[in-house]
Amino acid sequence: MELPFLVETATDNNTRTVANVRACFSKCDGNMGTSGSVIFMFDHTCNFRINPKEVDLEELELELIDYGVEEVFEDEDGVLIYAPFESFGSIQKALEEKDFEILSSGFERIPQVTKKISKEQAADVDKLLEKLDNDDDVQNVYHTMDES
Repeated sequence: MELPFLVETATDNNTRTVANVRACFSKCDGNMGTSGSVIFMFDHTCNFRINPKEVDLEELELELIDYGVEEVFEDEDGVLIYAPFESFGSIQKALEEKDFEILSSGFERIPQVTKKISKEQAADVDKLLEKLDNDDDVQNVYHTMDES
């Protein structure tokens, strides 16, 4: 099974971190590519969650489209706004100027294409994700597995 993973780390010892991440992949019958070898498969996005205080989603999207916003939708926890990574600062400034309460904000990598895999393969992926999650240097792990 070939399923690309993107692992973001923060470390004071690159050698240790690379060895630990490589060991996680090896123990799960995977292998590690070179730095940046799969990054092109993921879109780097920013997101904001704002308080849904009497907001018209279409109107909000039209107001923020000039700042780079690509998607606005509401869920049970508020209004979510997605945009390219580069738009983070301008969107944050616009939201603050319009007096929206920003509940959270962040960055993520969204796979451009996802892949369906079997339940057995999904169990192997979960095992790998658990191993990576237990490493203190690993900050985020992204993959192209279709989770629907």
